[in-house]
Order: sequence, then C-alpha cells, then structure tokens
Amino acid sequence: DWKYRHAGLMALSAIGEGCHQQMEGILNEIVNFVLLFLQDPHPRVRYAACNAIGQMATDFAPGFQKKFHEKASTKIVIAALLQTLEDQGNQRVQAHAAAALINFTEDCPKSLLIPYLDNLVKHLHSIMVIKLQELMQKGTKLVLEQVVTSIASVADTAEEKFVPYYDLFMPSLKHIVENAVQKELRLLRGKTIECISLIGLAVGKEKFMQDASDVMQLLLKTQTDFNDLEDDDPQISYMISAWARMCKILGKEFQQYLPVVMGPLMKTASIKPEVALLDTQDMENVSDDDGWEFVNLGDQQSFGIKTAGLEEKATACQMLVCYAKELKEGFVEYTEQVVKLMFYFHDDILLMNSTSMPLLLECARVRGPEYLTQMWHFMCDALIKAIGTEPDSDVLSEIMHSFAKCIEVMGDGCLNNEHFEELGGILKGKLEEHFKNQELRQVKRQDEDYDEEVEESLQDEDDSDVYILTKVSDILHSIFSSYKEKVLPWYERLLPLIVNLICPHRPWPDRQWGLCIFDDVVEHCSPSSFKYAEYFLRPMLQSICDNSPEVRQAAAYGVGVMAQFGGDNYRPFCTEALPLLVRVIQSPDAKTKDNVNATENCISAVGKIMKFKPDCVNVEEVLPHWLSWLPVHEDKEEAVHTFNYLCDLIESNNPIVLGPNNSNLPRIFGIIADGEIHEAIKHEDPCSKRLANVVRQVQTSEGLWTECISQLNADQQAAIQELLNSA
Repeated sequence: DWKYRHAGLMALSAIGEGCHQQMEGILNEIVNFVLLFLQDPHPRVRYAACNAIGQMATDFAPGFQKKFHEKASTKIVIAALLQTLEDQGNQRVQAHAAAALINFTEDCPKSLLIPYLDNLVKHLHSIMVIKLQELMQKGTKLVLEQVVTSIASVADTAEEKFVPYYDLFMPSLKHIVENAVQKELRLLRGKTIECISLIGLAVGKEKFMQDASDVMQLLLKTQTDFNDLEDDDPQISYMISAWARMCKILGKEFQQYLPVVMGPLMKTASIKPEVALLDTQDMENVSDDDGWEFVNLGDQQSFGIKTAGLEEKATACQMLVCYAKELKEGFVEYTEQVVKLMFYFHDDILLMNSTSMPLLLECARVRGPEYLTQMWHFMCDALIKAIGTEPDSDVLSEIMHSFAKCIEVMGDGCLNNEHFEELGGILKGKLEEHFKNQELRQVKRQDEDYDEEVEESLQDEDDSDVYILTKVSDILHSIFSSYKEKVLPWYERLLPLIVNLICPHRPWPDRQWGLCIFDDVVEHCSPSSFKYAEYFLRPMLQSICDNSPEVRQAAAYGVGVMAQFGGDNYRPFCTEALPLLVRVIQSPDAKTKDNVNATENCISAVGKIMKFKPDCVNVEEVLPHWLSWLPVHEDKEEAVHTFNYLCDLIESNNPIVLGPNNSNLPRIFGIIADGEIHEAIKHEDPCSKRLANVVRQVQTSEGLWTECISQLNADQQAAIQELLNSA
C-alpha cells in the first residue's frame, strides 16, 4: 500500500531536526534507502522521497552535501533529483524535486558543486525551456517557479563559475519579468526578479553590465507601480531584496537610484505593529484572530502583537543595512532619518534593527566628527538604556552585539565617565543575574515535579543565559580593544565575577567565556595584564586539556596571545604550556568534528610560541612536528596566522621546513593545496598572495615544479591553479 511508504518517508522528513545526533551516524544508509523511493511507481511516494531528501539536506547541512556529492557513481542525490525532475507527467513531483535541489545546493560548499555544475545547469535549462513553453500554451507555472529558484540557488553557490552559463538563462528570465504581468503570475515574476539579481551578484559587475540597464528599467517600472501593488503582493519582498543586490553589484553607481527606492523602503520599514494588552475574557474573542501572537504575562493578562507586515519590515530594515554598508558616504543623506526610524518606543517596548547602527556611524563619518559625535551620543544613550531595561533576551542580545560593534567603530574616547559608570553597573547586574539563575535552576532540579520536560525547559533557559554571557564578552572585547590598559581600573569592578566564571566547578560555557574575557585582557592590555596572573594563569593552563573542546579552544587561544602580546613575564608559562598543547594535538580524536577547532587553536598557539617566544622552546625539535600537523583550515582566523608563519619560514629558507635539497616542498604544496580546497584563506587576504608567490618561485625550477605537482591529486592540482589565477 503506497500510503504506508508515503507515511514512512514523511515521518523521516519530520524527525531529522529532533533526532539529529541519532541519525547522523547512519545518514548514509538512510539516504541511500530514501533514494530508492524516487523510482517508486506511485507519484505521492516519489513526492515524499523528494521531501525527505530536501529536509535532510537542510537539517544535516553542510555535512549532508559533503557526504553525498557526486564522485563516480551516478546513483547519488543530485543525479537522482535531476532524473525525478524529468517526471513530466507529475508536476507536483517535478516541483518538489526542484525544491529538494534548492535545499541541497543552497547549503552545498562551492568546491563540491563545481565538478557537476555543467550537467546540473544543462538539465535545469532544458526543463526551464519546456516549462516556459507550457506556461505560454497552458498557463501552468508550478514547476517553472521552483526551477527558477533552483537556478538562482545554483548561481548563488557557484558564484563566478556561473559566468559561462549566464547567456543561457538571462534572455529567458528577462522575458518572464517583462511579460508575466498577470495577477496569477505575481509569484513567478517575483522569483524571477530574485533569480536575475542573484545571478548578477554571482557573475559580478563586469559580466552583468551588459544587461544591467535593461534590468534596472524593468525594476524601475515595477517600482513606479509599487504603490498600486496590493499589501500581500509577493513581488514586494522580492523587489526590496533585488534592489539591495543591485546595490551590491553596481556599488557607487547605484546611488542615483536611491531617491526612487528609499520611499517605499522607508514606508515598509516604518510599519508599526498593532499591540494590545488583554485580560483572559478578551482573549476568548480574539485568540483565533489570524495574525496575532500572544504572550502570557500572568495575572490573567496577555500581551498581543499583530505580526502581519513584521516580516516585510524586517526585510526592509535588512535592505537599509545593505545600502548603508555598500554605499557608505553615498548614503549619508538618509542616515539621520534611518537612525530615528530604528529607535522608537511603544508601550516601553524598544523595537530596533541593531545591525544597522555601526554601519550608519560609518556613513555619518563623512559629514565630519561633530555630526558623527552627535549621532553616536543619540545612539549610545539609547543603547545603554535598552541594555539595562530590555526584558526579551533575543532582542537584548542583538542590542548588546550592536553596542559592541558601535564601540569598535567609534574607538577610544567614545564613552564618557557617566557611560562607563552606568555600563559597569549594568554588566555587573547581568553577571550576578547569570549566577543567580543558575542557582535557581539547580533548586528546580531538586523539586519533586522535576522530569525530562522540566529539564528541557531549564536547558532552554540556560542556553538563553549563556547567549547573554557571550554578549557581555563581546562588549568587554570591544572596550579592551579600543581603550587598552587604561580601562583596567574600571574592569576591576567586574573582576571577581569574571574570576568566578573560570572556577573549576562552573559549567563549561562559563569557563569558556570567562577565559575568552581574560584572553582579551592579555591580548589588548599587556604587559599590565600580568597583574591579574594569579587569577587566571593557572586555570588557563589547566584548561588546555579540559574535557570540553570549547574550553580547550579558549585556553589555547589564550596561550597564543600570551606568546604574541604578553611580554617577558609570560615566558615560563609559554614553556609550561607547550607539552599540554602537544598532548591535545596528538590525541587520537583530535581532528573529529567536535574537537578540530580546539586542536587547530593548539597548533596555532605552538606556532605563535615558536614565532614570538623562540627562546622558550627548542624550535628545531618542535618545527618538524608542527609541519606534520598542517594544514589548519576550520578556524579561519588561526589559519591566517599559521599560513603566514609558514610563509615566514619558507621565505627565510628555513632548512628544517624546506628539508634537504628542498625535499619537503611537495609536502608543503599539499598543505597549501588543501588550505585552498577548504578556503582557509580568502583570496583578498595578503597571505593568499604570499602563498601564490611561494608556488610561483617553485615554478621557475621546472624539475622541482614537476616533482611537486606530480605528487598532488587532481583536486589539489586544480586548487594550486586556482590559487595562482586568483592571487
């Protein structure tokens, strides 16, 4: 009976998120099993199989894509979905295969998608052509809507690799936008606008410029009709997002269109939601009213907010952030009204889009220091007040993050004594509340009503508390990096609470974030940081081998900054840390998914000790081991440090690294290639150019070049070529 197969597949779709840990180990078997049902005789079963593949691609991304990308076998996810996409007799199955393909490609690492990009694109193009004809002949659009989004998703992932296929799609996509003007085609038109803008962003300005003028005119025409669109017209959100992408593509040239796009955008961003305070009796009349969400406040009262339009408001605010980020001084005319829009009070509830604040400050800088200072004072007072009063932890965390970023933008001198006094009291209160909440949760665990459900609720509360703790750390980081040693007297007010975080009996997130705060003290406030050594040095060294990888990572990073910034007082502790770091690196499970970031921080710390405190260790003895642990590629920040140190050693012709008669160079090429494959270093980073120069230097010796390249596999050889082309 097909209904059983359908039910089983839909159940598999539903449990992925909740059973993540249990399913991950047997994902290979599950997926191979589900793929068989894409050939099922019943279309609803094929539909359910597409649903399961798409949902698992999202739930287990990007590990799912890494496991199931095409190698030699044709019986894999992409090939199976493309085959299902050919199911011309069942449009719902076709559309769902396209939807699953979107889920797979949007989370697929670029390097995994490229090998079968050609086959994928050609399949999508042939389906698009067929469905475009069907639209014109029969008016059917379901599959075409999904295929257009699939094309957008593939282009978004493939980026510049999509350039060869640009001309294949753009004429048809422009044709759809131009002609799909009927009401029933609004969603298709919106998705096509999204697709065009994503392709433009993928291929870049140079390629897109041939169509930029036509596309802008089509968008402008739609924008002119914007006020005539119904409130629920799906084109609105697609249009707003498309304008932002066009801004990214055109850069400064987009400034001329701001007067056209800002009106509707500000209108959408200014939506003020309806709110209501209702008692239990009133609730009975409106609880079923569509579009309202309620929060129980106790005392038989509930707070309600009408959510209609809030998603559009959020999107519009994101677009304002994009314009501020891309146009910088070109956006300065709008900074004041955007700042005022971002902060408004309604029944003591602060609603804001915090991401924009630091970007708006960057825009305002062009008008000079006086204007910038005025704007910052307006923001700063409101932000500090909000940090002290905001009851919702999600909103609070965003405000705290924004405040930290603003301090980084404004730098030394941005906070006066009153700000520091108020902020110190608030942060002290947040930390004290953190400890108090932990104690209350422990009491609840002793309660006779305690069970799994209660534990789940307590765990959610704990996660929320820890997230606020991370934002306390963010604010302290921005203050230390801006004010350096002179802020330490103010910090001492918080010191006992930070020391409490790193006590051995504390939960691991407390110890992780407590160590991160002391890492910042060492990095930005040395050599004065050493006066606190009695509080943090012993816990930090003991934490290098902690059971928690997050704690190990924070401790290892601390040792690295000790070596780099700490000064002479830290020398003996760098020596003491070395064997502990090596123990972590050489443990059998050092490179597992959970442990790899901590391990890479240990490898980086060893490199920093050798580079900045070489007299603390026997460099000649340690260097061959360090080389054998490379590459580092999961922690991108530490990868830059590590590859830069490798370049230092190679450029100075270090005999241990190069080996007798340059015998280590093939191994070094492998390290560089693997780093490139895993995108450890961004191409715009100066380190990438240094690595490319190392490769070019070897190219001048034909025999050595041949020896190095011949020992690489095909992927590594392609990566070396990619590095040479881009750096």
